[in-house]
Amino acid sequence: MELLSPIEQLCEELKLPVVAQEYNNLSIIASQENWKYSQFLEELLRQEYNEKMSRSKNILTKMAGFPAIKTIEQFDYSFTIGVNRKQIEELASLAFVKRYENIIFLGQPGVGKTHLAIALAYKAVLHRYKVRFTTITELIADANKAKRDKKYDSFLKIIVSPSILIIDEIGYFNMSKEDANHFFQIISARYEKGSTILTSNLVFSQWAQIFGGDKVVTTAILDRVLHHSHVINIQGDSYRLKEKRESNINSDIYKFGAKSSTKIVEKVQVV
Repeated sequence: MELLSPIEQLCEELKLPVVAQEYNNLSIIASQENWKYSQFLEELLRQEYNEKMSRSKNILTKMAGFPAIKTIEQFDYSFTIGVNRKQIEELASLAFVKRYENIIFLGQPGVGKTHLAIALAYKAVLHRYKVRFTTITELIADANKAKRDKKYDSFLKIIVSPSILIIDEIGYFNMSKEDANHFFQIISARYEKGSTILTSNLVFSQWAQIFGGDKVVTTAILDRVLHHSHVINIQGDSYRLKEKRESNINSDIYKFGAKSSTKIVEKVQVV
């Protein structure tokens, strides 16, 4: 077994694998090119840093659980109504994460809600924020399981921990009152502690039908979700039906009827 040099031993203790691997080769280059010692040290540490950042981003991306990687650059602004490029670019600065603000994307299926939600969250991952993606179905199933297993408090701590939590597909199934209470507990636990990005195919006045018809719980949920929030209401045809539209097949039934708005909603009447 080859003995480690003192430098390699120290690097192993300090968890600096790149320094251990590259210092010898880099020292030869530094000698040949007459680098100052500070220049050699800076380059050596830079390589270690870059490798650590790359590993960190890969781990955070895997932990996020994105169904696919989407970027803001890939989004087609010309295909939809209600998406303000400047607003998306401002959100991409990630100031909303530091302010614990929420984002709600509304619109019919296929207009790009999930794309934008993932794109903003992926941008956060690249800046080393912890992110989690889940659908409303998966989230409620996890909550019910935690309740049965008597691990509900631990479940809520896990839900609060990401800087950004994406909850996708709100409105695709109607919850029981118990499910609605789980959702309220999740939103309440994250309130002013982290940013939550929601996507829904229903306007807010229809949300009571999602949450077991409970207007009180629905109002409490909306009160917390909409405080410190950005609401982006997307109109247009489904991306997935774009080819059909171009083939002159009428897809008007897929258009989202609500008015486009990027303003913060102060109050919503639940009917």
